[in-house]
Amino acid sequence: MDNSKILDTEDILKQIKVDLAIVNKSFNADKIESDLAVFESQINTENFWDNAAQAAATLKSYNNLKSYFERINNINSQYEDLILLYDIATTQEDTELLLECLKESQNLLNALADEKINSLFDKEIYKNNAFLEIHAGSGGVDAQDFAAMLLRMYMRWAEKNNFKVQEIDYSKAAEAGIKSCVLKISGDYAYGNLISEQGVHRLVRISPFNAEGKRQTGFCAVNVYPEIVEDDDIKIEDKDIRVDTYKSSGAGGQHVNTTDSAVRITHIPTGIIVQSQAERSQHRNKDTAMALLHAKLHQLAEEQKKAEQKNNYNNRVDIDFGSQIRSYILNPYSMVKDHRSNVENYNPKAVFDGDLKDFILAYLVLIKN
Repeated sequence: MDNSKILDTEDILKQIKVDLAIVNKSFNADKIESDLAVFESQINTENFWDNAAQAAATLKSYNNLKSYFERINNINSQYEDLILLYDIATTQEDTELLLECLKESQNLLNALADEKINSLFDKEIYKNNAFLEIHAGSGGVDAQDFAAMLLRMYMRWAEKNNFKVQEIDYSKAAEAGIKSCVLKISGDYAYGNLISEQGVHRLVRISPFNAEGKRQTGFCAVNVYPEIVEDDDIKIEDKDIRVDTYKSSGAGGQHVNTTDSAVRITHIPTGIIVQSQAERSQHRNKDTAMALLHAKLHQLAEEQKKAEQKNNYNNRVDIDFGSQIRSYILNPYSMVKDHRSNVENYNPKAVFDGDLKDFILAYLVLIKN
């Protein structure tokens, strides 16, 4: 038999065991069965559909919980079957059976990766939609081009993971790339996924904007805020804000119009400024800007509660050397490294195409431990 295939399969099965332990730690089968029974009781009542919106929400929660229950039970069963299959393949020295076991083990490990991430979403706010900001920092045109690369990366990530993306604000740079942008990313656990991206990102490459072909470094800051639907603790008084309107000018000029539909809101007590030019309607842009302001004020309040946290909203680190959370190195070698979790990916193209799962997972494990 091929000993390398045996070792490969053993390694994968060991990793499945580790990941499955993390998933099962938050999987309480008895509680889930009890919750499903409560849902079923509600659904079977005669007046269940009297409130259509509430009924739809209840039905969605029931289906999601039932699907989760079935998926985890199925994964545990598959793992037990694979252990048995592996024992048979190695005992009988059946190469074909071992190859089948190797293939199925890899498939199960991949499926388990998503469940492992979901099991780490242990805070209610992780379920929320998210606002994501990108700001070009030190590095001139290279930083602005890097900002556009990050924008594409998050758009591709959202597309691959079935999140809806809305461009809230966009500031195009003169020569190349963008100065800044704001996205609203909607879907279950959007914020939980994206908290790993908060911080300074660094790009190292041979600059296409340098006539001498020198290596250049560019920095960008990424800020992530949860959308707050209801929050009694955050009150925004009319006297505390200034609302300005202006003509919108989105990416590539596709949102340009001749009316003052774009909205800028300044929160006077904190100095926080938010903008929205996503819609042609001034009213809708104001609603979006207010939602973003609410999210930033909520984040600021949370940061202020953490006495050990050194940087609050008005005292963020410089977007420069020594402050990065992740480096994207394209020269003299190819690697993307997260400096908090030490996760490395040697395929930067895949990362810029939206492959962020390993970084997200490692960060969630890091902050949970």
